[in-house]
Amino acid sequence: MGETRDVVVTGVGVVAPIGLTVQEYWTAVLSGRNGIRPLRRFDPGRLPSPLAGEVEGFVARDHLPARLLPQTDLMTQYALYAADRAIAESGFEPGSPLDVGVITASASGGFGFGQRELQHLWHDGPDHVSAFMSFAWFYAVNTGQISIRHDLRGPVGVMVTEQAGGLDAIAHARRKVAAGARMMVTGGMDSSLCPYGLAAQVRSRRLSPVTDPAAAYLPFDRGARGHVPGEGGAILTLEDAAAARARGARGYGRIAGHGASFDPPPGSGRPPALVRAVEAALADAGVRPRDVALVIADAAADPGLDAAEAEALAAVFGPRGVPVTAPKTLTGRLYSGAAPLDVVTALLALREGVAPATANVRDVDPELPVDLVLGDPRPVTGDAALVVARGEGGFNSAMVVRR
Repeated sequence: MGETRDVVVTGVGVVAPIGLTVQEYWTAVLSGRNGIRPLRRFDPGRLPSPLAGEVEGFVARDHLPARLLPQTDLMTQYALYAADRAIAESGFEPGSPLDVGVITASASGGFGFGQRELQHLWHDGPDHVSAFMSFAWFYAVNTGQISIRHDLRGPVGVMVTEQAGGLDAIAHARRKVAAGARMMVTGGMDSSLCPYGLAAQVRSRRLSPVTDPAAAYLPFDRGARGHVPGEGGAILTLEDAAAARARGARGYGRIAGHGASFDPPPGSGRPPALVRAVEAALADAGVRPRDVALVIADAAADPGLDAAEAEALAAVFGPRGVPVTAPKTLTGRLYSGAAPLDVVTALLALREGVAPATANVRDVDPELPVDLVLGDPRPVTGDAALVVARGEGGFNSAMVVRR
């Protein structure tokens, strides 16, 4: 990628089913507190399973101006809250609005807002559809609303590569910092826990039908039967490392390398391309496989996809050659929000020297060459971690972070 400047994370905002702050989230991850539970937002009786990783305790009016509430989907309210926290934590004060940009990821857009307004259209007619429908459903709305709220007029963009998009957005923001932006706000946030959104997810045939929260989402387990949907994610601020040090900013760690690839079409006979993404991320970071202390897996909980991920990691690190964990078993799959939250987890794991356990998994498939961290958190040493994310449709993304 050609970056010549170190790029560091100076602020973080988190919205997750197990916490609304970094510390709440990290404490829950280490203790194994499960955020997967029966969905309360609507009656899920017609769904294959009633379970989801639903955010609890978030009251938008406690965090955002009243004027924003009728024009934003819940996804955007989460993103605005997380961006507020990340920017405040960074302590950054732009000299010009052109100094700071925003690049986020989205997998579904504002599905809840869109469903409500389409229902108004169907039942009451076009005069009853909100004017804010023109943008509140759109994939790029989080980027736009964050930039407007904070008057950020630097580089902007949105990545739409499903779960891989969260890493792709961070990587693109890193490029902008390396090219001269003084700070970038980036990450991903999704919320599609509504009938419209979940109907689309059911069609993927990847949702778990299991109704026990402790057994519904079991990646790499012999009982894997699909994932549980969730909502939330993380927003980060990225800055040039030297500039951040000069102003005394506290950093979480470095975004050191990124790689992306695209799988060949089904039926082509060619293997998945995840290995290429991982190798590219390591090369970009200047990191050898033996230097990686921890991998946070994509963790599809689909037997075929789990096998492909385990084999890709074995090809790079050797069979069971690196500790692997999947904290998303506590939150469900957060789509574009999952990987940015995993990046936060990886940075905290390196800082604390501990790899969180993969909760609920008990019976790892012995055919999979993966060293999954089970039971209790495991001490780890080293200053580099790898985050893997795959998006439905063949997207692969991998990111190396360093202490």
